[in-house]
Amino acid sequence: MSAAALRKPDMEGSDAIAAPADAAAVTAAAEAAQVSAKSAERLAAARRLLDAAWPPVVGIFAFVGLWAVLAPQVDTSLGTLPGPGDVWAAFVGLMEEYGAARENAAAAAAAGQMYSGSPTFLDQIVTSLQTVAMGFALATVFAVPLGLIAGMSKRFNAAINPLVQVMRPISPLAWLPIVTMVVSASITSPDPALPKAFVISAIVVMMCSLWPTLINTAIGTASIDKDLLNVGRVLKLGWFAQLRRLVLPSALPYIFTGMRLSLGVGWMVLIAAEMLAQNPGLGKFVWDEFQNGSSQSLARIMVAVVVIGLIGVGLDRIMMALQALASKNRTV
Repeated sequence: MSAAALRKPDMEGSDAIAAPADAAAVTAAAEAAQVSAKSAERLAAARRLLDAAWPPVVGIFAFVGLWAVLAPQVDTSLGTLPGPGDVWAAFVGLMEEYGAARENAAAAAAAGQMYSGSPTFLDQIVTSLQTVAMGFALATVFAVPLGLIAGMSKRFNAAINPLVQVMRPISPLAWLPIVTMVVSASITSPDPALPKAFVISAIVVMMCSLWPTLINTAIGTASIDKDLLNVGRVLKLGWFAQLRRLVLPSALPYIFTGMRLSLGVGWMVLIAAEMLAQNPGLGKFVWDEFQNGSSQSLARIMVAVVVIGLIGVGLDRIMMALQALASKNRTV
């Protein structure tokens, strides 16, 4: 056998060994490229998050800094304006009061007695949320059907439009005496299921917050494609069938937009209504602290103001999420 014959198999074997090595190198390079791409993607996402986060963070810190610097320079009848530290101390004190009240309530329940202490700050927050929920629910129940009918009937829309335009800008302070007299005349039981102050506040919230829902529902209903309604007539759908299958799904985003606006208006109106109706919520808490006039009252009022704002933002975000969900379902 010649030397050439011996070299050929050796070369073939070396090629077989080199091929897996090249494949492993290609695989490793691909994995490295994937890792690099993922790292670049994470870095880009972190940069986007940072770009979106730093302006509001800087704004909040700047506001708190200015508040801390300028607050001691403002003198009031209750002392200097509380700074951020004073407001935080007042918030901690309110939480301690809540904890002590819960302990006293548990001790009274263990002794078989009824706890009769005054409502705490958190209890008043719950009462305000319940009040605005009842007023918002009543507003929705009245506004959505009226808006749907107004959007589907030009004559009905023309009939109620003057009343809507006149009643929409009325202040809750103007509604409160009327609602108070009507509710007081209607609820004569010495132990009603719902306290009068609660009902009065909820109805005032309803009277002031139903208009955005009504108007947006009417606009959304009237803006439905006429061809869609013609298809319903061709299919011989009844009035209620058209309302349920064609009108309501198309107008749903408008309805949620109106409900979002109504909830915001209702939450703003609630505080004034609770102040005057003496419903045991955040409005009454602010009024009682103002009347109390202690050195801690102003800081406690500012705690309530901050909480009112945060709750308002939270309610708005909830309605925004529901509005987005309604729009998505409509698109699907």
